[in-house]
Amino acid sequence: MEKRRRKSYRPMAELALLIVAGLAGTALGSSVDDALLTQARQVFAPLPEVMSSAKNPVTPEKVKLGKMLLYETRISIDGQVSCVKCHPMSLYLADGLKKAIGNNCKVNPRNSPTLFNAASQISAHWIGNRADVEDQARQAVTGPPAFGMPSNQAVELRLKQLGYGPLFRQAFPGDKEPVTVENFARAVGAFERTLVTPAPFDAYLKGNQGAINQTAKMGLKTFMDAGCAACHASPYLGGQMYQKFGIVAPYWQYTKSADKDDGRYVVTKNETDRYVFKVPILRNVAKTAPYFHDGSIDSLGEAVWIMGKVQLGKGLSKAQVKEINAFLDALTGEIPRDILTAPLLP
Repeated sequence: MEKRRRKSYRPMAELALLIVAGLAGTALGSSVDDALLTQARQVFAPLPEVMSSAKNPVTPEKVKLGKMLLYETRISIDGQVSCVKCHPMSLYLADGLKKAIGNNCKVNPRNSPTLFNAASQISAHWIGNRADVEDQARQAVTGPPAFGMPSNQAVELRLKQLGYGPLFRQAFPGDKEPVTVENFARAVGAFERTLVTPAPFDAYLKGNQGAINQTAKMGLKTFMDAGCAACHASPYLGGQMYQKFGIVAPYWQYTKSADKDDGRYVVTKNETDRYVFKVPILRNVAKTAPYFHDGSIDSLGEAVWIMGKVQLGKGLSKAQVKEINAFLDALTGEIPRDILTAPLLP
């Protein structure tokens, strides 16, 4: 009996030692994790519930109308183009093409960025030639490669003929003549300002350190320490500044782009803006290939490696790229079901 007892006690003692060792390891890991979270909170923040605008307050009536107008094809010159043609909901509001296709199969100048989490950027479009999402919607209806309508008046007449009048009056009750392209833009913009997709990274920033895995945490650390966060900061991880694409080396040497895009130089005619683009947001980036302004790269890992080379002058290792990719995966939010449901149009 005594021998049996000694045999049974020995595993218990070993188990106790393992528990103590495990607790010590947990404490050490927790300390490191706490430091990482503190560092991350100095650079990033959780997404807001709505990307509000003092110029265009979000109301339920505007949002309802804006969602309908986002799907409306009948205000395009060929009856085939709507906002969701270039920003389909099922593809995280990007279109998966190198460059967007507008009316009568016209190729747009640049890749379509996602509309999710995009309304609080410093501007719209890669080269910042639209002030905000409202300005983008306003100009799109008469844009030659977009909707292609001949004039604002033609758009407004079509909206009235389609029976949108009562909906515009509900959304803009103070306007004597509410059916205008300006109000079209405000309604679309109001809806876009609700397009927020909280991700595991948001839960992490709020204190749930188990919301992202260890590989993602290593990627977050590398992302910050390597210098990526210098441009890709804020709740949106980008969209708050302009930057030259190819600070260290010409971008086309690595992207193998067929054409060189002059970037914001097209807008400003300032030589210092040549090859300068708005820094894209990285929210849902794992779902919005292809990458860069010309859609020249299909692989997120390759895009990360190229950014290291041309922006930072660093050759990221395969392990570092894998870790950063894991972090970027943690930026993928779930698309709300009500957004995925197409509205009934007049």
